[in-house]
Amino acid sequence: MLKELLIQYAFFLHGSKRYKNIKTTAYNFLLNSDYEYKKYFDIFMISLIVVSIAILVYEVKNPVPYWVDFFDIYLVTVIFLMEYIARVWVHNDWHKQVVKEVGEAEFLNRKVSLWRPSKETLKGKIRYLLTPTAIIDLLAILPAYRPLRVLRIFVLFRVFKLLRYTKSINQFLGVLASKKFELFTLLFLLVFITVTAGIAIYVFEQNENENIESIFDALYWALITISTVGYGDISPVTPEGRVVSMMIIVSGIAMISFVTSVIVSSFSEKLDELKENRIVEELNKKDEFMIICGYGQMTRMFLRYYAKEYTNRYIVIENDKDKVDEAIKEGYKAIHEDASRHDVIKRFNLQYSNITLLALTGNDIANIYITLNAKSLSRKIKVIARARTEKMIKKYQLAGADSIVRPNVIADRMLYTAITQPVMYKAIYAILTGKNMALLDEINLSQSELLVGKKIEELELKKQKLLCIGLQRAGEEGEFIFNPPVETTLEEGDILLVMGRKVSIEYFRSIYTKVKYV
Repeated sequence: MLKELLIQYAFFLHGSKRYKNIKTTAYNFLLNSDYEYKKYFDIFMISLIVVSIAILVYEVKNPVPYWVDFFDIYLVTVIFLMEYIARVWVHNDWHKQVVKEVGEAEFLNRKVSLWRPSKETLKGKIRYLLTPTAIIDLLAILPAYRPLRVLRIFVLFRVFKLLRYTKSINQFLGVLASKKFELFTLLFLLVFITVTAGIAIYVFEQNENENIESIFDALYWALITISTVGYGDISPVTPEGRVVSMMIIVSGIAMISFVTSVIVSSFSEKLDELKENRIVEELNKKDEFMIICGYGQMTRMFLRYYAKEYTNRYIVIENDKDKVDEAIKEGYKAIHEDASRHDVIKRFNLQYSNITLLALTGNDIANIYITLNAKSLSRKIKVIARARTEKMIKKYQLAGADSIVRPNVIADRMLYTAITQPVMYKAIYAILTGKNMALLDEINLSQSELLVGKKIEELELKKQKLLCIGLQRAGEEGEFIFNPPVETTLEEGDILLVMGRKVSIEYFRSIYTKVKYV
């Protein structure tokens, strides 16, 4: 009976939207660095830690008022306890393991065992409880037990809790972790030299130096000497001891130099990565941005106009380090990554942002992979891809590209028009570059509910000094209607192509759309 109730309870939790929302919210506040409100929670916890440490320091020589003691014991500690329990709670899900077990039991025609999912869940939580951060969280709670006054010293572990909420410290520790092999090797060498020198000085000085009475004194001298601290409380008096002292001083200087070089090299290696992560994080906060894959001639030409208008709303991804350096030198935001890799595109906030992705590398295969990765992550991403040959267009379409650009064909057509119809070429060039009074612009009906359902004649375009050039119907197979009839009804997802002065287009957008014309 109890087993059936637990299974029903597990399925209830599995299907409860309210429970999922509560747990997701707790997870976001505790662990999701991309959650917009997490920074406020972090600031709140940092404030509590600082206040509790200040109370500890103040009460060393001063009596603490009752309300301050009450605040420290019952409020701060209770909040830390709740945070500790919440972190254990969100670490894994028991009900998911039970649902999985029931599904496997039904498939294999065997009895359902609650012990197996419970054991896996418990093992996961125990592994978390034994992590250094979880142990620090637990020790930060212990000072609330006042009968053992010595536990008050554990309030200092609340300082280590700052590691959870201070990103810069975490990044510093991450840099050190990347060089843990080198650092552990140097630590082993340090221990070896210290122990060897300590034993040597003990053998040479034990009967001659009154300050060295035990092996511990010798090891103490060796450690402060190799660290170049040199308090002067213990000094060798024999020639042999002084020789050991000279050797260990040189070794200490070398050790410090090695450690410094390892840390500096590690930071120099990680500095670009940290900068790139910062660029991606800032971009993910935007509701609309553009990802440009490849830094070639097309990208350069595009950024000459786009970068000025959309500062901090784009990023260039390039696999060639030299090209990345060139882009940064020219003032563009660029990172050194392979855009065809799935995990690179996944770094961006794809679900809640309006994203346009330009696949402009010089390799068709790479552009197709970029398109596939982007569309597999979110169908809402608008992908514009560059195709070098006609035979690749079908493959781009199958990959899901929204638009396919063939710069060679466009350049050939423009060159032919410039030679055979120079006046038309000048007009088209002036319109496209904005060097004429008349401009071409797209009005996306998905950004305006006011236009949907209206007929073109109801828009009174002539009154607003605008000309309707064409209408692109919604959908992948939507047709383009050149000079559409005035009785044409606009539908959601349609794109209206209009021509007119900039002021006219701005006014039209201000009336019917949510996007301001730039």
